[in-house]
Amino acid sequence: MSPKQLGLLQGTLDVLVLQALAGEPRHGYGVAEWIRRTSDGTLEIEDGALYTSLHRMAKRELLASTWGVSENNRRAKYYSLTPHGRRELEASTQEWALYAEAMAKVLAAGR
Repeated sequence: MSPKQLGLLQGTLDVLVLQALAGEPRHGYGVAEWIRRTSDGTLEIEDGALYTSLHRMAKRELLASTWGVSENNRRAKYYSLTPHGRRELEASTQEWALYAEAMAKVLAAGR
């Protein structure tokens, strides 16, 4: 694993996708690009995993989707958060903040 790109821990993809959609609707490529850009290229999302996540969360009614036209004039499915998705993002954000804080404490112990 290169120091620049990290693999995703199990369970992180959904919360990353929810966060990517918190500000505005995006199509799949837009979600992946937002995550890559926001993480300074550290997190790269594979297409198969991304679309599996989008479909799974749409099925759980965390996301809504509509068809639109992308920046390069192509038909694309745009995803947005539902109210249930916003609640899930809030809960997941709190859980991940606690997890990250605990990990930082453990990794700093004994230094």
